[in-house]
Amino acid sequence: MRLIRLWLICLVLACGTAASQDAAAWDLDLLARTYPPAVLAESVLSADRWHPYPTAGEREAWLKVPARVREAHIQEAEKYLGTEWPTPKASIFLDYVRDGNRSRFQKISFERRAMLAALVLGECMEGGGRFLDDILNGVWTLCEETYWGVPAHVGAQEVGPGLPDVMEPTVDLFAAETGMLLAWTHYLVGAELGRISPLVPERIRHEVERRILSVNLERDDFWWMGFSGRSVNNWNPWICSNWLAAVLLLEEDLGRRAASLHKILRCLDNFLNPYPRDGGCDEGPGYWSRAGGSLYDCLELLHSASQGRIDVFERPLIREIGRYIYRAHISNRYFINFADAAARLNAEGPLVFRYGIRVNDSALQGFGAFLAEQQGVGEGRIQGSFGILGRVLPTLFGLEDLVSIEPAIPLLRDVWLPELQVMAARSSRGSVRGFYVAAKGGHNAESHNHNDVGNFIVYVDGYPALIDVGVETYTAKTFSSGRYEIWTMQSVFHNLPTINDVTQREGREYRAGNVRYAADDRKAEFELDLHAAYPKEASVKFWRRTITLNRGRNVEVRDRYELEEARMPLQMTLMSWRRPVWLAAGTIRLENPEAIADAKPVSIRYDDNVFLVDIEEIPIEDARLRASWGERIFRIRLTAKEAVLRDAMTLRIEQ
Repeated sequence: MRLIRLWLICLVLACGTAASQDAAAWDLDLLARTYPPAVLAESVLSADRWHPYPTAGEREAWLKVPARVREAHIQEAEKYLGTEWPTPKASIFLDYVRDGNRSRFQKISFERRAMLAALVLGECMEGGGRFLDDILNGVWTLCEETYWGVPAHVGAQEVGPGLPDVMEPTVDLFAAETGMLLAWTHYLVGAELGRISPLVPERIRHEVERRILSVNLERDDFWWMGFSGRSVNNWNPWICSNWLAAVLLLEEDLGRRAASLHKILRCLDNFLNPYPRDGGCDEGPGYWSRAGGSLYDCLELLHSASQGRIDVFERPLIREIGRYIYRAHISNRYFINFADAAARLNAEGPLVFRYGIRVNDSALQGFGAFLAEQQGVGEGRIQGSFGILGRVLPTLFGLEDLVSIEPAIPLLRDVWLPELQVMAARSSRGSVRGFYVAAKGGHNAESHNHNDVGNFIVYVDGYPALIDVGVETYTAKTFSSGRYEIWTMQSVFHNLPTINDVTQREGREYRAGNVRYAADDRKAEFELDLHAAYPKEASVKFWRRTITLNRGRNVEVRDRYELEEARMPLQMTLMSWRRPVWLAAGTIRLENPEAIADAKPVSIRYDDNVFLVDIEEIPIEDARLRASWGERIFRIRLTAKEAVLRDAMTLRIEQ
């Protein structure tokens, strides 16, 4: 009877996939097809009529912001009164091509923008003109910059990597961010700056026009637009959200305004058309805020500027993209971190909440309220990466709604994303106690890919046991032809086999096959073939991996394989946050770090007749990895005592 039930679950999932494919066909080019230029011209308010938030001169509205929040923003702005603006030197810009470092220049660039945003908000909160001269200096400073982007992205210019060419403005993530920042500055304090000199708001309009608005309208060859045939990722909605804000706030020519808006919709369609209909983000939850979250920003801006006439929030795909963020949640700040994602994440609570409001999802609203409460939103300064005004403003003026919702964590029992081929399951819905497992199929050409087909992670009582390491701080090598020389990208540092001393390779052809998933009250089970994830020299004839969560008992990983040739003993890698200790034949104990002394120990059971055990401590020096794992992690290598052509083996993780 249980087998029949599992079969029925798989059948329902298959039917759901077919239905989603029909929906995908219906939703192709959804935005541009539904809202052509004529409809946009009629529906969207002109720049002088769109009034989404109070300007600095509308004192009554700003004085309604809670006093503790208002005072915190004023104190932040006071830090920059009379401060010298850091200088982005040409020699520092060249760090990227000289030694691969992208952080030194970015620190200076991002600090400038955060300073300006803080000063603008301080002036809005106080309203006495005390910060205007420093805002003036910040605006002029940014307008004088040769290039608004960062060294890692200047290769889009015809001259290639190196110093930027002032004659060819190109739009990357941070050029678009700068355009948005200046556009909101113009909106909020433009009148006050104009009283100092009308040349200041005029300069803002000129620089945003020549660097962002005209460039994006006239050029179709930026890869992130999606017109060149290259797959797009979070760059697309992220840039579009900032481009869109600049258009809505500054573009006064009605013809160009409608043309720009429609082109933005066409770009967003290039993001949405291939998006998995299950809403899964192959870049991982760390990028959701700039993939699905920035898509929301775009749709919300359009909804606001059209007074609700442009509204696609009820579309199934838009809903599923929002829900992904709580489906990827494990416990506390831990999220599934396949691909270039950190295991510990500060997902933006107010953004998640607002998305939940728009798609009418109470679980998403409650999760957003929970995240916001954890982050202390409403207790002090509203923070945003790079000091972004575009997300700080809706949070400031939505605090009352946010705190009215009861915080809640969905903690779903089962998650299955069939197009992404990612599953997750926990022992009990609504509880972090017991076991949690997540695993993936997919292919090795995903956005921000690691060679990790068949990888899995295990958490126990809400804390990591077997982990996905994640990614180090980005350098020039990260997105170069040498990407897979980086250790964190390699399958030998994931919970995967190395076969005949051969690891997985990058490319879409290296993928999972015959993926099957089923779940019931007793267990959740994920099966896939791994042979196609390895190149021919691995000599894999057949490899079937089955990952099973037996609820309340254990996690089992069973591998059955057959090789065409057994040249080298098989090696199985397991990555751990907890210190592994070899206890006795067939048992490895994962010790509890001091931080989770109240949790029960975790054991890995293996066949001592088959494997020898080697444990390696890996010091963590990279700041990005340290934020997730601290000072070290461990690699457990189970090496077969002899090379055999075929075998079946089981690892069991239990308490």
